Amino acid sequence: MLSSDWFQFSLPDFQYAFLSILLEGIPFLLGGAILSGILEEYLPQSLMTRLLPRNPRTAVLVSGLLGVIFPVCECGIVPVVRRLLRKGLPVSCGVTYMLAAPIVNPLVILSTLAAFRGQGAVEMTLFRFGLGLSIAVLAGWVVGFFAPFSILRPGLLGPHGSGADHPHHHAPSRGLMDRLGNVATVASRDFLDVSVYFVIGAAAASLFSTAVNQEIILPLAANPPLAIASLMALASVLSVCSTTDAFIAATLTTFPMAAKLAFLVFGPMFDFKLLFLYGAAFSKRFILLLGAGLFLVIGLLCWRLAALNLAW
Repeated sequence: MLSSDWFQFSLPDFQYAFLSILLEGIPFLLGGAILSGILEEYLPQSLMTRLLPRNPRTAVLVSGLLGVIFPVCECGIVPVVRRLLRKGLPVSCGVTYMLAAPIVNPLVILSTLAAFRGQGAVEMTLFRFGLGLSIAVLAGWVVGFFAPFSILRPGLLGPHGSGADHPHHHAPSRGLMDRLGNVATVASRDFLDVSVYFVIGAAAASLFSTAVNQEIILPLAANPPLAIASLMALASVLSVCSTTDAFIAATLTTFPMAAKLAFLVFGPMFDFKLLFLYGAAFSKRFILLLGAGLFLVIGLLCWRLAALNLAW
């Protein structure tokens, strides 16, 4: 055992906490990967654009809810949004769907309920859903005031700024086994890519909860603004998939629920891996402004929730 005033490492305690998080979270991670493969193979890319109302503000609101029907975690959302933008999806709707889908995803709702059993699971799940959707819709409405060329990477919509893909010949229809094979390929690739972040996050959370002297961080956890800001920063660093991040947040028992809520809303919208992934679709200036805006708005709203002293 390694020990000091603030750090006391016990291998059995660490192993128990680490395996507990893995065994609880891996089924949701695997389910999300399989769902991603099914959507990749069977979801027509133009279907979502046909479902949106013509009113721009209403279309943004509906875009936030589309994540319930077409769920994608943040690890695979950027390629989906890129394809949809090229199909003619308005940028405001694309940004809203991109931010909301990893939170309103039904698998994320179920994993949050499972992770917070005995810790106000229903309340945390409802607040996460409501706050995540509200922030995404607000961001989409703000984006609607700006020209697409100031937000998107140059050339994303093609040389003429058109949102439509170039004409192409339809590929011959494939058999069921070929399509299922592609589902398995996409699912396995997504599972392996995302599981790396989850394992690292689970190890970090286990080390934090079992080895770090919780009395050392009590002053930080007892101060709502500092607790909220620190957990948002932690969510960004850990970069855990939204289908499993609730299992990590639930172990941070020293911190107030409002800070955990900030962790669960900010992380799926803007973590370190997304900082690079967003660069495939958006300008650097927009990415920086988006990150700063999300950090400020989510932090302020969670701080106000903490001030209400809700019994959850």
